[in-house]
Amino acid sequence: MQQRVVVYKAIPEVLMARLRNEFDVTFFDGVHADNQAAFYDAVKRADGIVGANVPLPNALLDQAPNLKIASSMSVGVDHFDQDYFRQRGLMLAHTPGVLDEGVADLVFALILTSARRIVEMAGLVRAGEWKAPSGQAQYGVSVQGKTLGILGMGRIGRAVARRAHHGFGMPVIYHNRRPNPEAEQALQARYVSKDALLAQADFLCVMLPLTKETERAMGAREFALMKPSAIFINAARGKVVDEAALIHALQQKIIYAAGLDVFEQEPVSVDSPLLKMPNVVALPHIGTATFETRFAMAELAVNNLIAGLRGERPAHLAV
Repeated sequence: MQQRVVVYKAIPEVLMARLRNEFDVTFFDGVHADNQAAFYDAVKRADGIVGANVPLPNALLDQAPNLKIASSMSVGVDHFDQDYFRQRGLMLAHTPGVLDEGVADLVFALILTSARRIVEMAGLVRAGEWKAPSGQAQYGVSVQGKTLGILGMGRIGRAVARRAHHGFGMPVIYHNRRPNPEAEQALQARYVSKDALLAQADFLCVMLPLTKETERAMGAREFALMKPSAIFINAARGKVVDEAALIHALQQKIIYAAGLDVFEQEPVSVDSPLLKMPNVVALPHIGTATFETRFAMAELAVNNLIAGLRGERPAHLAV
């Protein structure tokens, strides 16, 4: 009897064909109110599941006695209870590495767009308000040579730092759980305390995973330590930031601007004050949203799943 696999995010047909060639596959194009009951029933019978961004309650997984592996098309696995997976001896796979460059591109796009007020100025042109040569009212700030601060120097942080160091001559400072000798040697990055990072950075990029320790790592105290001219960038996870504190910091000009790809609640409410501020660039969580990156993520997730169900060790296990 074929092992049963549940796919709950659309993947390229060539990858779906690989799964169907080996397993009994049930596909859901996302999970929503209309198909949640059917999805839950399928998970209860599954040997393996592959998808992204759908929290799976432990009570549901308790009813899936044959489950061996969950393969997430993401680096972050905060939508799973990792302790539960450890206790049950289940594999939890993820997709690090293949998305680093795509996310780093997006982070740097947020840096440039926020600094030069690209969205705001493009809106001015579209609204027919470009009446004269640009003056001080249209000025942004330069990026070249400014200090880039990175909170969380992992793979994506290094990719952002590489763009800053080689492309824009930016001194790079960072804070991490431990120093990163590779970044220091290759990119002249300098390890500093968290408070020093906040005080010195012209652009502060949060690159933290969401864990119990990092939730709301950026709050009122942290924003108060930043320069009034500083620009805050978050393309990691929304909940690593106290969003109310960020809103206050922007409204009170404690910091200059923000570029955000993630929010505490997603999709972000249309009533959020963040969407009403001209000094905020807000994107719909598109850090990995390129054809190339999403294919690579799906391919790695499928490879992880197949390996786990064949009794092999997947290339990338979070648990």
